[in-house]
Amino acid sequence: MPRIPQAARIRYQQEMAAAKFAGAADQRWAHLERAHILSQPDPWLHTRNHVAMFVLAVQQRDRREALGQVIRIVVAAPGSLAGRHPEGNTGRARVSRRQPMPTPPDLAALLHPATA
Repeated sequence: MPRIPQAARIRYQQEMAAAKFAGAADQRWAHLERAHILSQPDPWLHTRNHVAMFVLAVQQRDRREALGQVIRIVVAAPGSLAGRHPEGNTGRARVSRRQPMPTPPDLAALLHPATA
């Protein structure tokens, strides 16, 4: 099973907790997006992140985002297991599931410590 470095796993947990306790929805989304970038190599964390995104979309009554998250929940674990996840992708429905995006430098350093 693909694994992420321990430091990235810890930051993932911090981002998920920050999303849970952030007051504004845009702050919650920002933390969930950062957590998504970190979670992609791990099937369980990746799926858990999309579930949290789905919950937030439902709370906001955003049908498009909620439907997009349902699809992503289904494909997250298989994509992670197969190593088929676009690096840096934020995981939102407004972004293609296959679109690589720039990884913020602080998260890239956690995911790839040997190259940092």
